[in-house]
Amino acid sequence: MTSTEESNVEVARKATRELARKFDYEYWLEKDRKHEYPWEFVKAFADGGWLGAMIPEEYGGIGLGLAESAVMMSEIAASGAGMSGGSAVHFYVFPPAPILKHGSEKMKREWLPKLAKGEILMAFGVTEPTAGVDTSRITTRAEKIDGGWLVNGQKVWITNAQNAHKILLLARTSPRREDKPLHGMTLFFTDLNRDRITVREIEKLGRASIDSNELFIDNLEVSDDEVVGEVDKGFYYLIDGLNPERAVVGMEGIGLGRAALELATKYANDRVVFDRPIGKNQAVVHPLADSWIRLEAAELMAMKAAELFDADQPCGPESAAAKFLGAEAGFEVCDRALSTHGGYAYAKEYHVERLWREVRLLRNAPFSQEMVLNYVSSKVLGLPRAY
Repeated sequence: MTSTEESNVEVARKATRELARKFDYEYWLEKDRKHEYPWEFVKAFADGGWLGAMIPEEYGGIGLGLAESAVMMSEIAASGAGMSGGSAVHFYVFPPAPILKHGSEKMKREWLPKLAKGEILMAFGVTEPTAGVDTSRITTRAEKIDGGWLVNGQKVWITNAQNAHKILLLARTSPRREDKPLHGMTLFFTDLNRDRITVREIEKLGRASIDSNELFIDNLEVSDDEVVGEVDKGFYYLIDGLNPERAVVGMEGIGLGRAALELATKYANDRVVFDRPIGKNQAVVHPLADSWIRLEAAELMAMKAAELFDADQPCGPESAAAKFLGAEAGFEVCDRALSTHGGYAYAKEYHVERLWREVRLLRNAPFSQEMVLNYVSSKVLGLPRAY
């Protein structure tokens, strides 16, 4: 990495840290309590140009790399926004990647500038209730009709669908083949037409200000010019976004961990029991020191993955490892922050319980820690596949 690239990363870190911290813990507590989407936060990042971080300037973005974007997402989480703020910006930065790489010129020029400015919100429709991580077994189908496609099926855990204008939707367009199970799926970028798509919100553990939903799709008509790339190759286009998303999820976990560590450190300094601050007790501070070390190490792996991606080098194992380490280190320090706060950890006004609820998501998504280990054991170590 050159010194110029390093300075770009640090500029992004400083600018996004300053912007994110204009929204304090009380703002996020209120959003969590009321289940309100953080539109003010999104607008601030749109006005700063950050929603188009990885969109080229010719399409209305600022054309930064993954390294700068990863740092931005980490700073958002570290500000106290956690995944409530992280997800609100995340879905402008990474889901559009297949459109950018494989969409038609007309599609890119019409929609990418609107995404970069925050004028539209998109949802990402891949996961299904019966398929789980085996995307080859999705059952949502798109049948060819004159001038387009007719889509029927169901999706689950779809973020933003309560408010989204558009959806990037994966559907089967050819029957599943045992020799090529990932062939035969097509990506569509189309309107989230509520006359044909029923949206049902899922009540969940954390990230209450960002909606998660089930979708029931009934005879949704999609035109031919809303196909992203070529028919039947949609899954392969999704892969372009997997590695950067995994690296960034790791950085979001690191940011969440740093927010919790900051709260725990302050509490350990201020809380006096038996006439001394609890921060004098090694049983309290050694776990926090250990977590600082693990967060720093996890960031090195995540930034290594980002640098490889920006240099157009293979980065699958590094991105998977970054997600694993960031999720583990982030959850561990949030859990330790709960212990540091003692009984007060359960009080929402101390904020650590929200961070703990939100960071737990990252062990499961976008793919579980166990699937990371499966990937590394087979792809890196050359061991037989377990599935």
